[in-house]
Amino acid sequence: MPENTPLPRRMIRLAELPERRATEIELVPSADERAAVARDLDIPGVRKLRFLARLIPEGRDGWRLEGEIGATVVQDCVATLEPVVTRIDETVTRRYLADWREPEGVEVEMPEDDTLEPLPAALDLAQVMIEALALALPDYPRADGAAPADASAIPPGAAPIRDEEVKPFAGLAALRDKLGGGDGKADDGTPGDDADNDTGDGRA
Repeated sequence: MPENTPLPRRMIRLAELPERRATEIELVPSADERAAVARDLDIPGVRKLRFLARLIPEGRDGWRLEGEIGATVVQDCVATLEPVVTRIDETVTRRYLADWREPEGVEVEMPEDDTLEPLPAALDLAQVMIEALALALPDYPRADGAAPADASAIPPGAAPIRDEEVKPFAGLAALRDKLGGGDGKADDGTPGDDADNDTGDGRA
């Protein structure tokens, strides 16, 4: 597989879409494109990936995107580095408004509606898919029964690190992401049960 496989792209010019009805588009990246997505997200693999999007006219100039993303991803366990397979099923909502502007300045309040974005001339649906997948990836994937990453360093009699003790850090990571300093990944998901049924056809 060539290492320079580009990320998938699917550019949609919103001005060319019907203004009185929704437009439905399905993206099912190829194996090479899924490999490129995995490299972009810095994870070992994306076994399946499918994005179904509906673009709906909203108001005079706006558009609303309602989508469903399904994926099977492979990540390294944070404790053992063993592969962890996770099934992801998420809904995606974006609203593109012509008069919306991103808040500027250091001390600005974050908007309550985080689905709002400026109206683009052309929308890359593949990029929306990749961003949604990045947000859905587990922050701390763990293999079943995995011990702490540095178990040999735990003093005798000390209790191992529990998932409950890790979650507060995930909350801090989410806050950091909202302030613009994070990697855009959210704590979500558990290892899926479809790894043994993977057909390799790219459909989620």
